[in-house]
Amino acid sequence: MALNMSSRNVVKKVLSMDTPEGAGARVRRSIGSASLRNLTPFLLLDHFHITEGAGFPDHPHRGQATVTYMLEGSSRHEDSAGHSGTIEAGGVQWMCAGKGIIHAEMPVHGKNVPEPRGLQLWVDLPKNVKMTDPSYQELDPEAIPVAYPEGKDGNISIKVISGKSHGVESPVRPLGGCWYFHVMMKNGATMFQDIPAGWTAFLYILKGAVSVGESGPVHDAFHTLVLSNENGETGVQLTSATDDTSFVLIAGEPLDQTVFQYGPFVMTNQEEIQKTLMDYRTGRNGFEKAHTWKSKIGNM
Repeated sequence: MALNMSSRNVVKKVLSMDTPEGAGARVRRSIGSASLRNLTPFLLLDHFHITEGAGFPDHPHRGQATVTYMLEGSSRHEDSAGHSGTIEAGGVQWMCAGKGIIHAEMPVHGKNVPEPRGLQLWVDLPKNVKMTDPSYQELDPEAIPVAYPEGKDGNISIKVISGKSHGVESPVRPLGGCWYFHVMMKNGATMFQDIPAGWTAFLYILKGAVSVGESGPVHDAFHTLVLSNENGETGVQLTSATDDTSFVLIAGEPLDQTVFQYGPFVMTNQEEIQKTLMDYRTGRNGFEKAHTWKSKIGNM
């Protein structure tokens, strides 16, 4: 390893347990579970698999960004601001809920259509932008840039969903620092990914197995690996232990603020949550359509 490359290591390992969520959906949750409650700025990570008849009908959000990345199949979305569309396999939707929005997320099922599987990450918003207007950044699969550290014929490919990797930069611009990579490696391949100093970082292994650092043990699928954050560590060294390893590497700038969460509402103190509940009940400050709007896709 070059002198200017010092790898982070694993400081916590959490198995993502299968959990019911929404209307009949099942998820593997790590961040947001009792084992890993909050990992600033990250609030929740769900690896979801949605069978026919299940989904996430109309529900509100305030104070966070939700990032939906489809691995297989597709999912439709619709919200109270008039935005709607479909996230295809390999595509991403980065939704900033801001001061408030009501939306539905429903899978697409059909003959010879893969069942929808994907990841949903919740990222806390900095306190000063929690009451901003909702916004979306969406990338179809072909619009997500890909980095090839060993060249296109090499053993590593990195989908740069946000942030920078090996000279490739995503067009996504989150509120608050957040890098999100989907890494695919063949057996024995090794790479080093820079991570900004002081940022929180973790891996979630989708399939295969990977080791972290120069001589770390091998970790297998469905584990979340929280990385160290010591002075002088410039990134992370990753080595595949199987021929078809796939994982996400995500890093974010930690927020110096408390997390006060009530379901889909994420603020910084109890008073703000009480105000949010009042806004939702009375239909104001972002929730004007809370009691009048119904999605088409969530009420079919």
